[in-house]
Amino acid sequence: TGIKCGGVLSAPSGNFSSPNFPGLYPYETECTWLIVVAEGSSVLLSFSHFELEYHDACAYDYLQVYNGAARDRGNLLGTFCGHSPPPPFSSAWHVMAVVFRSDRHVAKHGFAAAYRKDACGGQLTGLSGEITSPRYPETYPNDAECRWIIGGAGGTGPLTLVFADFQMEGGQGCGFDYVALFDGPTVTAPRLGRYCGSTRPPRTVSSTPHLLIIFKSDFNIGGRGFKAHFYSAGECQEVFTAIKGNFSSPQYPSFYPNNLKCQWSIHLPPGYRVKVFFLDMELEGRSSLTGGCDYDHLSAFDGGSENGSLLGQWCGRESLAPVTSHSNQLLLVLHTDRNTAKRGFSIAYVGVVPMNVSCTRTDFHIQIPVQSLAQLERNRIYLGTPSCAARVVGRNFKIHTRFDTCGTESQRRNNTSVIVSTLYVDFSVGDQEDIHQYEVQCEPKKKEASVTLIAGPDPSRLSQAENLVDSQQWEGEAMDAREIKSQDTSDIVFISICILAGLLMVIAVVGLVLL
Repeated sequence: TGIKCGGVLSAPSGNFSSPNFPGLYPYETECTWLIVVAEGSSVLLSFSHFELEYHDACAYDYLQVYNGAARDRGNLLGTFCGHSPPPPFSSAWHVMAVVFRSDRHVAKHGFAAAYRKDACGGQLTGLSGEITSPRYPETYPNDAECRWIIGGAGGTGPLTLVFADFQMEGGQGCGFDYVALFDGPTVTAPRLGRYCGSTRPPRTVSSTPHLLIIFKSDFNIGGRGFKAHFYSAGECQEVFTAIKGNFSSPQYPSFYPNNLKCQWSIHLPPGYRVKVFFLDMELEGRSSLTGGCDYDHLSAFDGGSENGSLLGQWCGRESLAPVTSHSNQLLLVLHTDRNTAKRGFSIAYVGVVPMNVSCTRTDFHIQIPVQSLAQLERNRIYLGTPSCAARVVGRNFKIHTRFDTCGTESQRRNNTSVIVSTLYVDFSVGDQEDIHQYEVQCEPKKKEASVTLIAGPDPSRLSQAENLVDSQQWEGEAMDAREIKSQDTSDIVFISICILAGLLMVIAVVGLVLL
């Protein structure tokens, strides 16, 4: 169309507007403004006028704001049209992009916008992010006042705010310099706290999808200030305590946002281990320079924090084997950088019941710590049929049964004779059926046993049974060896026959010598 618009804006502050503003903007126009300020600074963008053609989905004329380079869906802060101006936006780094597009019908007066760098405060709409006081970690300026409104842009869950560093002027009642938190977008919302001094504020969780943070300093005595992280609970930070569950990356299967640090913590009763199944995963790929997951990546830690042992770190598009924790807690952390978002991941997990399974040539021996299934009666744990329920012996549920009972059958697998049965652990509540099934297998000649989950978190999605417990490596209490020996009747008979044959041979030899 010959209309000149857009460009790179690199001054510390400035203004820009749609073509012909305040007149009608031209048809079939597309403009991109890239705002780039000094490294380490942020950008505050605001709109003084806004009037575009309206559509429910902004499919005709629209304006898009990106937290970084344009056209990366992970950076998109919002798409706007109609007469309601976008809220003020504060970038997470020193680059922000604005895209304006018009179609071939219905022109309006367009928009006028202004930006400036190193501004404090603004509207933060991401699922997670970081907030710092002005000039952090240097001393913050005197007579400063900043307001951050977190939330909006489709967020519906509560917000969590965690302070990583905090040092401000103290004083009784925090009447000089302070940070105040409100459970909503305005100061009329309930106040969640007012903090000063050098003690970090406690972890704060809002009850609404918005959180207002106010930082204020007086005319003298400053400090290092603060650094805080926020998370949108429900999509970016969740804690699971159920025996099984599913979760996915934010906005899955659509592209996840950039600049995320999300955490999913699985915390099960003592004795359990956590097994994670990767149903789908597509993240930004490995670095071509290092071959590592230097950009977007998902990490798993054994325990409840990132100080635990790293169980694995993944990126790209891979088909991953399940991962099992060594304790009853597992933490998954998703990091995304400033560009190149992908579809994300979908995960299912199940709590693995800790058990010791062993066998002789004639019997199965199964032992499960009572503390791991403390909520269940013994008749909820049975082998083959409910009549073969567990007994409570000391601190364990125990099942001891011969191969010719409890639905046990003989099969040939890989040209080897094995004895197979099914162990049921019934977690059902009311009308909600929830029965975990484990295949128990014994190779009598070697007296080797194993157990495999065959129905757990979601059988329709977990098509392959996973070997969950190696009875030879179980970390719980070992089965009493003398008990097993006393109950292995086939071995006793075999040894008795051998001894009797030896005695008869000795008697025969002695008789020949005497003759």
